[in-house]
Amino acid sequence: MTDLAARLAADTLALIDIASESRKESAILDEVRARLRGASRLRLVQDEDSVIAALPERRAGVPLVLLAGHVDTVPLAGARRPGSLEGEVVHGRGAADMKGALAVMLRLATGGAGGADVDLGYLFFGREEISIAESALLPAFDRCPELRDAALAIVMEPTANELEVGCNGNLNALVSVRGRAAHSARPWLGENAIHTAIEALAPVADLPARDVDVEGLTFREVMSVTRIDGGVAANVVPDHVRAHVNFRYAPTRSAMEAETRVRELLDHPHVELELLGNAPPGPVCLANPLVTRLREVGDLQVGPKQAWTPVAEFGIVGVDAVNLGPGEPRYAHSDDEQVSTTALVTAHAIVSAFLAGMEA
Repeated sequence: MTDLAARLAADTLALIDIASESRKESAILDEVRARLRGASRLRLVQDEDSVIAALPERRAGVPLVLLAGHVDTVPLAGARRPGSLEGEVVHGRGAADMKGALAVMLRLATGGAGGADVDLGYLFFGREEISIAESALLPAFDRCPELRDAALAIVMEPTANELEVGCNGNLNALVSVRGRAAHSARPWLGENAIHTAIEALAPVADLPARDVDVEGLTFREVMSVTRIDGGVAANVVPDHVRAHVNFRYAPTRSAMEAETRVRELLDHPHVELELLGNAPPGPVCLANPLVTRLREVGDLQVGPKQAWTPVAEFGIVGVDAVNLGPGEPRYAHSDDEQVSTTALVTAHAIVSAFLAGMEA
């Protein structure tokens, strides 16, 4: 293992060992803040409400690029803490999503990474793994308008070091179906809410995946019933059913158009629909010359981001953003979450090459 690989592995393990579930990020933000004190080229421009941003002294006519990453994780569940290093693989909650990437960001920051023709800044934020209604990132753009000046944000979400552009929107809705309870021996005296729910939800269950082309990339729109609950006993006709519907929609739809589509499919006289959250999609920005540069120096494969990521929040404020990070998406949120030291070193090399304008 190289010296850089060992350092990145140690940094990742240290971050994994700091619990940082959403809304409980203060300890890991303390660590980020402490590490950034060693970055002489940077100045803190934002340190409030689970957001820390550090920028270099800006140079006239030089584009600002932000490395961005969330510090929170999903709950521990079956994943391991403390983390462990087994061979050249780091295991533990957040290894892939995205404490390995945070380790790369902090190593670049404290190592004085910079480019002759690019100003490099850093943005760390919490509350990413929960509803956009609780976003820590969006209010930070209002508190710190300098962040809106970025020509590009590289969101270091897990992509296995491939370049993923845009992202699908993410709508969640609660479907409630009312009926009338009765003894199951005399069901004609009641109205079975489960039977009605089966009928009402059939258009969602029958809906095929829809492939949407955006600048040569295929985003896949899918709608799913992800939870359902109803009934009180085996001998009672149920009078109430609740189901959750999730819609992942392509960047060609607005948030309002996505909501309209869900309401059309669930238009049923016995259905009450409550919108729980609607995170808009992220725009595709392949025409940005900095994206072209990133793609070329890393010889990167380019694909669409099927999941939702904060590139959408950058898009809301008019900042182009792409996804690129060392974690593999298949390990994100899993009980065996992990990231390889090779992937960490590769991510570090890609960003360094991008700053230098040379091949990684």
